[in-house]
Amino acid sequence: MKWYDAEKGYGFVTSDEGGDVFLPKGSLPNGVTEVRSGQKVEFGLVESRRGNQALGVTLVDAPPSVAELRRRSPDELHGVIEDMIKVLEAKVQPDLRRGRFPDRRSLQKIAQVVHHVARELEV
Repeated sequence: MKWYDAEKGYGFVTSDEGGDVFLPKGSLPNGVTEVRSGQKVEFGLVESRRGNQALGVTLVDAPPSVAELRRRSPDELHGVIEDMIKVLEAKVQPDLRRGRFPDRRSLQKIAQVVHHVARELEV
């Protein structure tokens, strides 16, 4: 896959012979709305008035996303979550038990940690 723009609904693949081939959205497999550069695909070729066009595209292997490559190991993430729980228990729960929120500055830092953990789990 050379490139694909989901908003425009088309892109280009490079054939084994080295030429660029137009890839319209309608040639993608059902349910696929985006293809990443560098992803391996197989496709049929049809000649149109505007040149070669890919037809019947099949995704061969999806490369991992950058986020997946940077993802922490389960053991490392386990430690981060344990630390987050300790911070919540020590800094947030006591104030909540007293019927008030912790100070705004503390909450912002804690929210950043919680959001970071959520992003790690989301990938």
